[in-house]
Amino acid sequence: MADKYQQFTTTPVGKFLTSKLGLPEPPVLRRYSPGQPPLEGPALLGAAPNGRLEKTLATQLGNAGIQVLRSASESSRYGALVFDATGITDPSELRELHAFFHPVIRNIGHSGRVVVLGTPPEQVSGRERIAQRALEGFTRTVGKELKRGATSQLIYVAAGAEEVAESTLRFLLSAKSAFVDGQVIRVGATGTTTASAPDSWEKPLDGKTALVTGASRGIGASIAEVLARDGAHVVALDIPAQGADLSAVANRTGGSALQLDITAADAPDRLAEYLTERHGGVDVVVHNAGITRDKTLAKLSEAQWDSVLTVNLAAQLAVNDKLLADDVLRDNGRIVGVSSIAGISGNVGQANYATSKAGVIGMVDDYAARMAERGATINAVAPGFIETQMTAAVPLMIREFGRRLSSLSQGGLPVDVAETVAWYANPASTAVNGNVVRVCGQGFLGA
Repeated sequence: MADKYQQFTTTPVGKFLTSKLGLPEPPVLRRYSPGQPPLEGPALLGAAPNGRLEKTLATQLGNAGIQVLRSASESSRYGALVFDATGITDPSELRELHAFFHPVIRNIGHSGRVVVLGTPPEQVSGRERIAQRALEGFTRTVGKELKRGATSQLIYVAAGAEEVAESTLRFLLSAKSAFVDGQVIRVGATGTTTASAPDSWEKPLDGKTALVTGASRGIGASIAEVLARDGAHVVALDIPAQGADLSAVANRTGGSALQLDITAADAPDRLAEYLTERHGGVDVVVHNAGITRDKTLAKLSEAQWDSVLTVNLAAQLAVNDKLLADDVLRDNGRIVGVSSIAGISGNVGQANYATSKAGVIGMVDDYAARMAERGATINAVAPGFIETQMTAAVPLMIREFGRRLSSLSQGGLPVDVAETVAWYANPASTAVNGNVVRVCGQGFLGA
């Protein structure tokens, strides 16, 4: 559904009124299209003394086709500001953040990027742990202060994982992360610190098979399209009642349609058999299927509770266990759960839904170590307000509040969730394990 307020603010009258009245001015976000440059301007790279990432970052930025500057200029307009904070070992050294960013923060361009890289606090101790944890408050605040669609992120890179942060750096600096803001991502902190770069960064999933549940429309259809764009053969799964829409998605992506109720007792067996016989296994599993049955707890029936928990959580666990037990998930495989901001902050009338989506986060926590032992990963996305048929049915005023309550002052698009899933799916993201990333434009609700 079109955001008419955003469209109004781009008109001369709208620009005048929003400026005079202090109303939100949602920017037009730069989103990815094949062949576009990674950034609209150079990246300024800085580092605290004794940082361990600076040299590697310069190489990785260059590999991505990004011009790297090492000294600031008051007249420059930057596509990104990248700072290696791993050398900060005492809270007194946090002034290095101010010294680097203060002179140049106003010079970041439209849809620009701020990325700070640190060491996972849980892997160090004493004052260094305190200083590294402080980076979260800095990056989240910067995300709320930036304008014109710019975003701010923090990447904690474990010792030994310096060479495998490239897929994450590329994602966060690119237009693929348009609606990801104020997030903290850990690379190599849970399990492996190895990864293999794809033969092509444009087609990183070439030769891979990806399963997407709930793929007939909305976010699921967009995930299928983006994974197919990146080279995967997509098995689009949904219930038989969605058969026509499901076939359309499969035809559009050059994939396969599989009509199956994943809550059926035999669904895991049938799915494992299908993936093995038709494709010799699966490389990426995206648990997108989900339902809502909204009622306040006092009015919520047992059947409404059970149906949501079964589809949104129990079925995912059953499928995971079967695919892992039978080795249907291939080496360097991926499992991606779709959680929700409701699973982090809760939501009135959604006790069942919020419980199930918080359970998806628990699933990531529980499976991460086991997946790392297999050289595989499990992560989740937690969408905020995304423009879908579901949100289009929300009453007008609630919908408008949902759109504006973020640092980017607008709702996201299904493709924003899909791009985040594709980053997780990339074979170069093996060191990205156990993460839950919100795709919410740094919504003011949640953590």
